[in-house]
Amino acid sequence: MTKCVNSSISHCSLVIGHSSPVGIALGSNIGDRLGYLQTARDELSAQYGEVRCSRVYETDPVECTPGTSAYLNAVVEIDFHGAPEILLSQLQAIEIQFGRPSTHAYHAPRTLDLDILYIGNFIHKTPSIELPHPRLHFRRFVLAPLRDIRPDLILPGHTKTVAQLFANLPDIPSASVFSDVF
Repeated sequence: MTKCVNSSISHCSLVIGHSSPVGIALGSNIGDRLGYLQTARDELSAQYGEVRCSRVYETDPVECTPGTSAYLNAVVEIDFHGAPEILLSQLQAIEIQFGRPSTHAYHAPRTLDLDILYIGNFIHKTPSIELPHPRLHFRRFVLAPLRDIRPDLILPGHTKTVAQLFANLPDIPSASVFSDVF
């Protein structure tokens, strides 16, 4: 079983040969949602070592077709060194292991969704990935769990902490604690 820890990490730069803290959002709204998140967490731990974990939140679907089931969401933080595209490819391979098709409709229901939120204080924009995630500061389903593990984090390009960004969001869509144990 993976041991999750909550900890605070200071900002660091993405430097070749040095690891940086990486925030990864996990989401699932099909099947054994909690089981998928826990197994994905274990896979991340097996590949990257220590995983710092948030609580699990149940959240209303955002920008999805009517009738879409509620999501379970969490955020983990790992240490990683390497190019963002390499990590993205590795996360997409994990999604495929969990039955997510490599090509899918935008905001389609999914067994597992893994999104890179940030890599240290690195700002990066290519056709395949943008860091920090360009919409994370608008999303309660990301900021609520991220606040659990990094409330004082100031994302690159921002001036407010994660806790301040969360406090400024409207209450809708909702995000309520589903499980304190992840």
